[in-house]
Amino acid sequence: MAQQSPQEFDAFDAHCPSRRLLDTIGDKWASLVIVALGLHGPLRYSELANTIAGVSQKMLTQTLRNLERDGLLTRTVTPSVPLRTDYELTPLGRSLLETLRHLKAWAEVHMSEVDTARAEYDARRAQ
Repeated sequence: MAQQSPQEFDAFDAHCPSRRLLDTIGDKWASLVIVALGLHGPLRYSELANTIAGVSQKMLTQTLRNLERDGLLTRTVTPSVPLRTDYELTPLGRSLLETLRHLKAWAEVHMSEVDTARAEYDARRAQ
């Protein structure tokens, strides 16, 4: 299958495949997995689960599969007892890292402002 050039993709087009990619990387769990792997390097499943508080086993598994399918991370199984499985960012996944780190930092810095805006909005809607 021939690759399309970047000019041929338009995420504003409802049928553009880049929308599916945006769905994946825009997901909070995917973003957190990418940042966690970027900060800590290769991690086992249990280490990721411990790093990302609140993610269910089902969601973490689904997120890891989606990221692997999109070429953003690799899954390496080492035959041992017990079986060892490590996840690591690919070069493509690392290319997203700075953007997602900035997004995570922005959310942390501006959360109190967002909370204030939400409270004001809710108060106006309740009247």
